[in-house]
Amino acid sequence: MMSKLRITYSKSSIGYKEDQKRTIRALGFRKLNQTVELDDTPAIRGMIHKVNHLVTVEEVK
Repeated sequence: MMSKLRITYSKSSIGYKEDQKRTIRALGFRKLNQTVELDDTPAIRGMIHKVNHLVTVEEVK
């Protein structure tokens, strides 16, 4: 079974580059402090790495 990641949008993307704002949207975020659960894939990991200063991540068992 693939593990999941619980990602919380914890810091506003205002003032950051447009590609980072698009990455936040692509992860499924619409509002600040929103939490989503996504599969732990290399693509998702790469997106998280790009915006890791804006989100907090925890692994879900």
